Amino acid sequence: MSQKSPEPVVEPLQGRRVALVGKLASMSRRDAAQLLRGRGAVVLDRPDPSAQWIIVGEEELPLAGQDDWFDEPTQRQIDQQAIEVLTETQLWQRLGLVEAEHESHRLYTPAMLAELSGVPVAVIRRWHRRGLIVPVREVRRLPYFDFQEVATARRLAELLAAGVSPRAIERQLASLARYVPGVVRPLAQLSVIVEGKGILLRQGDGLIEPGGQLRFDFDAWQGEPTPTQAVPTSPEQMCRLAAELEEDGQLAAAAEMYRAAMAAGGPKAEICFLVAELLYRQGDLGGARERYYMAVELDEDYVEARANLGCVLAETGQRELAVAAFEGALRFHPDYPDVHYHLARALDELQRHDEADEHWRAFLDQAPDSPWADEARAQLG
Repeated sequence: MSQKSPEPVVEPLQGRRVALVGKLASMSRRDAAQLLRGRGAVVLDRPDPSAQWIIVGEEELPLAGQDDWFDEPTQRQIDQQAIEVLTETQLWQRLGLVEAEHESHRLYTPAMLAELSGVPVAVIRRWHRRGLIVPVREVRRLPYFDFQEVATARRLAELLAAGVSPRAIERQLASLARYVPGVVRPLAQLSVIVEGKGILLRQGDGLIEPGGQLRFDFDAWQGEPTPTQAVPTSPEQMCRLAAELEEDGQLAAAAEMYRAAMAAGGPKAEICFLVAELLYRQGDLGGARERYYMAVELDEDYVEARANLGCVLAETGQRELAVAAFEGALRFHPDYPDVHYHLARALDELQRHDEADEHWRAFLDQAPDSPWADEARAQLG
């Protein structure tokens, strides 16, 4: 039986100075201001240095240079963390009007996110490393993403499909962030439209190009330099170069560079995992299996390495060993939905259907919105 979620902690508003920025998605600003005043808040006409909370509406966000954006004294207070900036959703959660997510029922693992956005899981991991998508929680190195990150991943996938390289996307988003103060992750925080190889910001009923006037053209970035040819001298530099080589599709060279990093700095579970992923993508299942084993030996809590080890074992026909690997992952993280899914499939293939049904049910309980949920329901049908 699933446990009831704890009651939300409702924060008092009496005397708190609150300013609203941008257009709210849930109600008009007038209604929101009335609600806040009814709870004792002092609602400011516009943000100023005396504010304690600034609420950012999720329908749209004002662009730099507009009259209703922060002045320099207010921005300094934000930078010094004297003013807390909250999204509209965070405000309603603080007030107990919507329930915050306490469980992983509406969260997505990297594999699920890859399936939903139509890109390889290696690309999801790269976006995670680069900070383009941010997990809401991590359990034993396993990141979980919410639906907002699904939307972000799909937008990134649109750009990749248009032929834009990962580094070009990062540089473009960095340019956008400079034009919109206080926005660290434009794809997630702004109403962004992907149009071909360009990015537009939605403002009211129209579309505005970054900077307010000129359209950013990804074609300007087509002739990007190849990864630096400077000889890396530290394990950290070697790992950075390996990541660049991977982005350029040089998988074998990337794996060798990760190996060099471990030769210089000693074996690390995370680097073993990255090498295993690269070997798997090159079709070297035996090599990938050994690297996943090594990652688990170095860090027994590395549940994603255990899960991927199980998948490789299942793919090579070693289903009993795969079941053992999946069961090992569940000992460390019982609520890992991907593992329940893969374990159920392996048990079905071994004709252990009653045991498989237990894991199909556990998977559906933990991830009812997963892209694999229909398959699980069919298996239980």
